[in-house]
Amino acid sequence: MTGLRWGILATGGIAHSFARDLRTAGLDLQAVGSRRPEAARAFAEEFSIPRAHASYEELVADPDVDILYVATPHPMHAENALLALEHGKHVLVEKPFTLTGAEAVAVRDAARARGLLAMEAMWTRYLPHMIRVHEIIAAGTLGEIRAVFADHTQRISADPGHRLNALELGGGALLDLGIYPVSFAWDVLGAPESVKATARLGDTGADTEVATMFTHASGAVSTTLSASRSAGPNTAHIVGTEARIDIDRVWYTPTSFRVTGPDGAVIEEFTSDVEGRGMQFQALAAEEIIASGRTDSDRLPIDESVAIMQTLDEVRRQIGLRYPQEH
Repeated sequence: MTGLRWGILATGGIAHSFARDLRTAGLDLQAVGSRRPEAARAFAEEFSIPRAHASYEELVADPDVDILYVATPHPMHAENALLALEHGKHVLVEKPFTLTGAEAVAVRDAARARGLLAMEAMWTRYLPHMIRVHEIIAAGTLGEIRAVFADHTQRISADPGHRLNALELGGGALLDLGIYPVSFAWDVLGAPESVKATARLGDTGADTEVATMFTHASGAVSTTLSASRSAGPNTAHIVGTEARIDIDRVWYTPTSFRVTGPDGAVIEEFTSDVEGRGMQFQALAAEEIIASGRTDSDRLPIDESVAIMQTLDEVRRQIGLRYPQEH
């Protein structure tokens, strides 16, 4: 416990999940804000939050809040994060960090200018099984990593009115789903040196399936598949010369994995034992960073969040996907 006081900006589904896990971890949740006063009041009552604010402006001005979790849809992330930073609040911004690379740069620069933490809420990176995966990689157990592949494929909705199919809300498989495997490839192999992408666009212009192929500085390759109209295995794999890691369904949530040698022998098995959904680990990491006097995450530095958004910009350029907000 570092004594940080949390506020939540917006009251949608992801905000509910985050609030539950904050309570699970015993963290100090002080305030919530919504553009709809009744939504803020209901959310505050559900989670025993002391203050419900009827606007985001009221929330960011609350002197009893130190850090804000930004839980709005992607197109609002930059605007909301900048508002909070201008009022001296640290921010944990729901992924994807922003809608575009340019917006990500603006948030990063604002945070640095004020000496505040701006951190992408890519909660997967902070989960216990992912921490263990990195320990195994660092120990050299896999040998030379040659390939990474992962999918995030769900059957969500073909309704043109659904948020995921609405371009004005940043809809499409890439930003909602693809951010996970793309960030995973970065996490294991670093920045891609080349990017190739292909996709299918739906009737609204939003991408319903998108596949990427990256090459990395080491010579390793990574592939990702994301889809919003069909449910796939949702597994991830890291393949090395001496062993591979197979992360089970659903790989980006608390789950299990195996380390297997070339002969098929299982070297290690790991099973997660996590209370709640697991979103508390990123919050705990944010608290530790701030308590130590730092303003950046080792697991996901803000420069990497910016560069990932720029990579997604390039993917969108290749598949012909533009949002109405872009000029």
